[in-house]
Amino acid sequence: MSESQMAGSAAWIRIRNAAGHVGETVEIRGWVTHRRSSGKVQFLVVRDGSGNMQCVAGVKDLSPEQWEATAQLTTESAVVVRGVLKADPRQVGGVEMGLQSVEVVSVAHEYPITPKEHGVDFLMDHRHLWLRSSRQQSVLRIRAEIISAFRDFMNREDFLLVDAPVFTPSACEGTSNLFETQYFDDKAYLTQSGQLYMEAAAMAFGRVYCFGPAFRAEKSKTRRHLIEFWMMEPEWAFGTLPDVIALEERLLTYTVGRVLEARSEDLKVCERDTSKLERVVGPFPRIHYDDAVKMLHDAGLPFEYGNDFGAPDETELSNRFETPIFVTNYPAAVKAFYMEPDPANPLLSLSCDCLAPEGYGEIIGGGQRMSSLDLLTARIDEHGLPQSAFEWYKDLRRYGSVPHAGFGIGVERTLAWIAGLDHVRESIAFPRMLTRLAP
Repeated sequence: MSESQMAGSAAWIRIRNAAGHVGETVEIRGWVTHRRSSGKVQFLVVRDGSGNMQCVAGVKDLSPEQWEATAQLTTESAVVVRGVLKADPRQVGGVEMGLQSVEVVSVAHEYPITPKEHGVDFLMDHRHLWLRSSRQQSVLRIRAEIISAFRDFMNREDFLLVDAPVFTPSACEGTSNLFETQYFDDKAYLTQSGQLYMEAAAMAFGRVYCFGPAFRAEKSKTRRHLIEFWMMEPEWAFGTLPDVIALEERLLTYTVGRVLEARSEDLKVCERDTSKLERVVGPFPRIHYDDAVKMLHDAGLPFEYGNDFGAPDETELSNRFETPIFVTNYPAAVKAFYMEPDPANPLLSLSCDCLAPEGYGEIIGGGQRMSSLDLLTARIDEHGLPQSAFEWYKDLRRYGSVPHAGFGIGVERTLAWIAGLDHVRESIAFPRMLTRLAP
């Protein structure tokens, strides 16, 4: 059907804007989610991606041909409906359409996702269709709000968006979990992080951030891991560990508050207990690694000092608090080669992880970066990395080196926490996991 065929005297509107058009004759273009009939009255529920609307027609409201065509509509059939909008507080959105015409664009035959219970594998195999469900749409609307909040917050804090490359010649955090690809006559890797490039940009602009995909070839099947995920990564010249911790705290309180205000209906669809989100108000607890280890030992967990925290450890720590917490000063051995040593104990680092409450674990990792050329050179050797690959990175220490700090915040884990998801696979439209590359 052409645009000219679909166009009529009625204005084409989005369902979410319907309340502003009560009493008008309008056009909605979308898909049928439900149809029922009481004999002489037909009821259609139509969605257009912005919302759902009930549309009602009596047998005399439509031509005989349209009445019969409407009676044959199935779930996910595409339609153009026109009619008068009426206020009805019983309906979602408070508006109902009195149908005057129904045009069938296409009929969906045997739509595979039905009201019966489906397994996760089936739904993931049909992810391209599962996205049409109300819960999945709400999750992705919350995701979009979180991303907008991230960007708006960083712009407000005077950080400049600088795009980082996806193809990189070297590793940022070790080589064991990189995806290698051919780059003409050379080898390249899919990026683990844009951080090193942001450090370079920070020396030009002072405050910068990038936002984009990251790839980790980790053979992990936990509910917290994806192979491809999205991160925002700020870097701050002259910034220190306390500076970025305070920045993270402001970012999270702003983001949670914005989602609560702008996406309250979507949180309801996700059945999120928003009272827990309403408690996300700073200041958040700051816990030294040594104190965190003591908490784990007091709880009876067999944690060995010097290791990084696993999921059970993070869960134990975060469940003690109603807000996110910051765990600082991790052992240098479990952090990346570029992390600044703790002046009080060189075996520790000026690092920080932010753990979300309710067992969601780490959502932010960051800290202060090395500013010493000699120390950075030694650390690259200690990690078995090629010095030649990092000569450009070392230039940042040769020419006007300053203290600087930053962090990376994962969109999917942050969304899983805010929306109360059981698994990060629902936090992105088309998840990439250890055993899933399609659809």
